[in-house]
Amino acid sequence: MGPDSGPGRPPAAVPLARRLAGMLTTLAILLLVNAVWNVVVWPRFYKRVSQDARARDAAGKPTPFLIVHTVLVGVSLLLAAVSAVVGVIALVNG
Repeated sequence: MGPDSGPGRPPAAVPLARRLAGMLTTLAILLLVNAVWNVVVWPRFYKRVSQDARARDAAGKPTPFLIVHTVLVGVSLLLAAVSAVVGVIALVNG
């Protein structure tokens, strides 16, 4: 029996726990990278969309083109915030 095994504990239990902890850390970092990527990319995309000729009609009102893309950017930034929070919690607790 190895140092990680003992009575009532299967020999593979501890290494599995270590692997899962490492996987949690990797996933937490992936969530944080995802959050940073979204915060960097989507505001630049919104800037280009809002300056597009299709964004406003002749009266200056927002068109469905602008509204749909604004919702898309908003949802993406919300998901970035959730990813960042979950990533930080996973790193702190993992």
